[in-house]
Order: sequence, then structure tokens, then C-alpha cells
Amino acid sequence: MARLAQTAGLTDIQQEILSTVRDFVDKEIIPVATELEHRDEYPQRIVDGLKELGLFGLMIPEEYGGLGESLLTYALCVEEIARGWMSVSGIINTHFIVAYMLKQHGTQEQKDHFLPRMAAGDIRGAFSMSEPGLGSDVSAITSKAVRDGEEYVLNGQKMWLTNGGTSSLVAVLVRSDEGLTPEEAAAKPHKSMTTFLVEKEPGFGEVRPGLTIPGKIDKMGYKGVDTTELIMDGLRIPADRVLGGATGRGFYQMMDGVEVGRVNVAARGCGVAQRAFELGVSYAQQRHTFGKPIAQHQAIQFKLAEMATKVEAAHAMMVNAARKKDSGERNDLEAGMAKYLASEYCKEVVEDAFRIHGGYGFSKEYEIERLYREAPMLLIGEGTAEIQKMIIGRRLLEEYRFQG
Repeated sequence: MARLAQTAGLTDIQQEILSTVRDFVDKEIIPVATELEHRDEYPQRIVDGLKELGLFGLMIPEEYGGLGESLLTYALCVEEIARGWMSVSGIINTHFIVAYMLKQHGTQEQKDHFLPRMAAGDIRGAFSMSEPGLGSDVSAITSKAVRDGEEYVLNGQKMWLTNGGTSSLVAVLVRSDEGLTPEEAAAKPHKSMTTFLVEKEPGFGEVRPGLTIPGKIDKMGYKGVDTTELIMDGLRIPADRVLGGATGRGFYQMMDGVEVGRVNVAARGCGVAQRAFELGVSYAQQRHTFGKPIAQHQAIQFKLAEMATKVEAAHAMMVNAARKKDSGERNDLEAGMAKYLASEYCKEVVEDAFRIHGGYGFSKEYEIERLYREAPMLLIGEGTAEIQKMIIGRRLLEEYRFQG
């Protein structure tokens, strides 16, 4: 049979793009990923290569210098990149979400100003929604913007910014009660949120007056890519940098971005699981016990069968969610299911590959050790399993409403 996770119905252009990305992953990412990850080193050479391939503009319309490709094409590219090293897919993902939000919700001036340079990879994007004390409760955001003439003054602390240091544009969600009474703002917190487009210098420390990126957060896995805090203390932003030109729309803009981000996380889960299966099935044919390769033991064959089935199932759900979004239909149900299943299956497939490696899986010499530390991030990124199940459950009740 063909390799796992094949996708039917792709165009010649899509197949050519995927072939190019797969070749880049095999030659430029996999050979160096573990070494860079252990050093927690930003993969600048890899990022430069992705820039040359045009991947930073993959979904940006051609009129702005991008390739104008679909979410499906993007998700399949992310799957391949995550197969090589999940951290690299994170560098692309946050940039992509900001570009998508600009394309869908930005004013014409904002699109003209940012998208061509984002397509070229000259501007790198990050988005900032979470805060230290709120977890999944976005309505509890306390960072605030107050109007002052033709500017807004932003204050507050944000958390878990992927690309926080290396980015030059951050989409930041804050509370802005402009036009609402205190009672209205308290009763409808989602309508009091606004997304600001914050330009800054890459790096750490004070990256523009009133804006500080303290440094990288030390993580168990998902290394190489910088994950940071963001502190706003009297940060002044021009009114024309409100995404879409009007306050009070930020929550819905962010949720639209997160929805496609969940397809991305599902794709990452598929890619990591695929790599774990490759490592497991390869090692099982090389390692001998009791006079034969362990792949010939039924217990290991059962494990490989379960792993491959999970890889296939997760891939199919991810593809379905991407195609649903590309069709213009609502896909929060499909995206939630895909993200939930792919992240859970990824964890299980990685653990099974780890078990197949035995004691060697615990050694940093073997690649599976890195995957074992990376997989847990997918369980919480773009919403925990519990949040996904809540979304899925609510949508199912909408679709299957009891007619009594």
C-alpha cells in the first residue's frame, strides 16, 4: 500500500506543493531537528528556507503577493512540517492566523499595508489572546484599551505568545468598553473586546515604548520556537490599528482565527503521529528479541496496527474540517472534533512508539524522546480537550434539537 495519510482529490498544483515541502522536510528539517531542539535554538536556516518556498504567503491572496492557496493545502503542508519538527509548524501557524484575520476582517488600508510584506515573510505575525489568570475563559480578559484622542492606551499582561520575540506584528485582544455602559460591558463581555494590530521590533526587552517582551518561557517541549509573555504599560496604538476599524468585534475575529488554528493543530497532531509511527515501525524491524525482529511478535504487530489506524482516522477528520472551512460553511464542529481526536491520538501513537523503543526511547539519542515531550502541547494548544468537547456537545445539541 502507499504511505499513510494520503489525500484524495488533490490538484496537480497541490501535489507539487506538498512534494516540495515533503522533500524540504526530509532534507532540511529531520536531520537537524533533534539537535536544535535539545539546544532550544531558533531554526533560522529552516525559517529562511520556508520563506524562499513562499510558505509564509501560502494562503494570502495573489493580489497581495501570496500563493492564494486553500486551508486544505496549508493544513497538509503543516502536517508535513510537523512530521519533521512540530516547533517549525508553530512558527508558521501564528503568522498564518494573523494573516487570515487580516484577510477576513481587516480594512482595505490594513490589508494593503501588512499582507504583501507578510506574504514575503518580511513581517512575521503572532497573536495574543491568553492571560496569566484566565486559561480558557476568554471573557475574563482584564487587559484594557482606553481611547485618548486619535490613539488608544493599552495596559495589561498577556501570556503564551508563540513567536512573541521573533514576530514584528502582534494581534492583541483586549477589553475596550467604548460605547457600552458598565452594566452592558459586564452583561456582554464578548462585545467589549477589540483586536489591536501592534507593530514592534523583533527581540526581547522593551521592543517599543510601553511594550515589553520579557524573554522566552522555559518549556518541557516545543522548543526552538519562542514562547513569551507580553506586557503593556501605557502602550499607545493609533486608532487606525484597530482590526477592521471598529471596536467591539475582537472576540469574534479571534474565534474565527482560532477556528482555522484548530485545523492547524489537528494537522500538527497528524504529522507528529505519522513520524512516531515511522520511527516505531522502523525500529521494530531492526530490534531483535528472542531470536527474531520484534515486529514479528504479535503484540508489536497489534500495536503497529492500532497506531496506523489512528494516523489514518485523524488525517481523515483533519482533511474533512479543512475542506468544510474552504467551502465557506461553518466548521466549528468539524474543527473541534478534528483537533480533539488528532491531539489525543497523537499522544497515544507517540506513547506506543516510545514503548516499542523500550529503554532506548528514554534516551535523548533517539528521536522519539523529543516527540514524547512535544505531543502534550497539542492537548492544550488552541483549546483543551474539555473545551473541544464542550464545543462539540453544544453544536450537536443545535443539530439534533429535540422536537417535542
